This record gives sequence, C-alpha cells and structure tokens, in this order.
Amino acid sequence: MTDLLLHAALLGGLYTLFALGQSLMFGVMRLTNTAHGDFIILAAFTAIAGMMLAGASRGAALAMALALLPAAFGFGWALQRFVLNGTLGRDPLPSLVVTFGLAIVIQNLLLELFSADPRSLETGGLSTQGIALGGGLAVGTLPLVILLLAVGATAGLQWVFSATALGRSFRAVSDDRETAELMGLHAGTVYALATGIAFVLVAVAGVLQAMRTTVSPADGPLLLLFSFEAVIIGGMGSFWGTLAGGMLLGLAQQVGFRLDPGWGIWFGHLVFLAVLVLRPQGLFPKTRG
Repeated sequence: MTDLLLHAALLGGLYTLFALGQSLMFGVMRLTNTAHGDFIILAAFTAIAGMMLAGASRGAALAMALALLPAAFGFGWALQRFVLNGTLGRDPLPSLVVTFGLAIVIQNLLLELFSADPRSLETGGLSTQGIALGGGLAVGTLPLVILLLAVGATAGLQWVFSATALGRSFRAVSDDRETAELMGLHAGTVYALATGIAFVLVAVAGVLQAMRTTVSPADGPLLLLFSFEAVIIGGMGSFWGTLAGGMLLGLAQQVGFRLDPGWGIWFGHLVFLAVLVLRPQGLFPKTRG
C-alpha cells in the first residue's frame, strides 16, 4: 500500500506540472488552451535540439533548461499579447479554434523537423538514479525532483496570487475586467504576463517529460488530456485544487495498473467522468474575492 501511494504521488506530481499552466490561463483569462499539450512537446523538442548543439551532459542539460525559461516567457507573452488577446470575449469558440489550429501547426512542424521517431533528453544518468527509503522502498531521483517542483510551483503560484501586487492584478482582471481597467489596469498586458508565467511552467514540464521518458510529435493531445483532467478534477483556476487533481488522477491510474496493466489510463478517465457527473465544479473550485 505504501509503495502504491508513493508511486501515485510521483505520477501526480508530473500531472500537476502538466496542468498548472492550463490552470493559470483559465483562472486569469477563462481561456482553455487546446494546444497546451503540444506546447509542452514543443518545449521538449526545443530542449532536445539545444542539447544536440550543446553536447550531451548534465551541465549542458541544466544550462539548456535555464536558457529555455526566459525564451518561454517571452514566447508566451507575445502569443497572448498579439494573438490570443484578440480571441477573448464572452464566446469561447474563437480561442478554442485558434489554439486548436496552433496545435495542428506545432504537430506538423515537429514532424517535419524531427520525424515521428521518439526522442529523449540525455540526463547523464539522472533518470536511472534512485534513493533508498528503507523497508525495501526506493524512489527515483528524477521523479522525486518532479514532485518537489510541482509542490513548489503550486505554492509559488498561490503566493503570487495571494500576496503580491501582480496577483491582485490577476484577480482583478479575472473577476471584473471592465472595472479593473477603469481603475488603471491594462487587461491585455496583465493577460500577457499571466501567459508568460504559464509558458515558463509549460517549458519546465516539457523538459522534465523529455528527461523522464521519450517524446514524439504526436504526444501533445494525450498530455493535454491529462492536464485537463487534473484541472477539472481539482477545480478550474484553483492551484492547490490542480495539485489535488493531479494526485487523485495519479492514484486512480496506479490502482488501475495494479489490477491490470491495461487499465491504468482507463481508471483515470473513470475518475474524471465521475467528478464531472457528481461535482462538475471540481473538488476545490476557485473562490471569488
């Protein structure tokens, strides 16, 4: 039982990292980014391409990951400022259509550049290292790092929203854009900052996914599904809820895998459907005010 919960937490941490950027964008802009998973894969392949140029070593991997973060922020800021801001409004269809189109473009671009072959990011042995916990239990170093980053990112986002001027700006434009603009805020700029932060999280998730396993250009929709399920289970726009949703999704999948290797993903989908039916607002929905 202990090893089941441990593996569920490690898997849930990965799903949380997948989902935090989506949760942030929805929480601030009410925007569902259907290209979210493909942006994660794009970040992964960008890191892989950088590694091919920089050389395969742990130091090079760390340098590439750090260099990718400001680039991801700038890309997200520009995408929101010059493309996605024009799709926002009462009708969610324009943003869904535009991000769906972006997903198709990203997939085909990656196929042209890298082919359909799965690739991974060389970690210098980090992906195979483990830490003994005693009692016959051991945990992989990389999955543990991913879990700690997921918890830290969740706490950091919650702190930004609760205790900073930027967070107050996010909450203001999310709750009432018109009133916020009358008070001097520029909603388009605030939205661009939120998306820039979300894309930093996307870049982190992409790099860690490529370090953890192989990735291919067609993986985006599956990662979108996992992130969407974690966000919906936890409650749209709730960061701690997203963490809880990722953990519950990871637990459901691990239970399914224990019963039958082919049931893991299916069990996660069942939990997602159950939450939609019984509590469509999610387990810990975002509260106003």
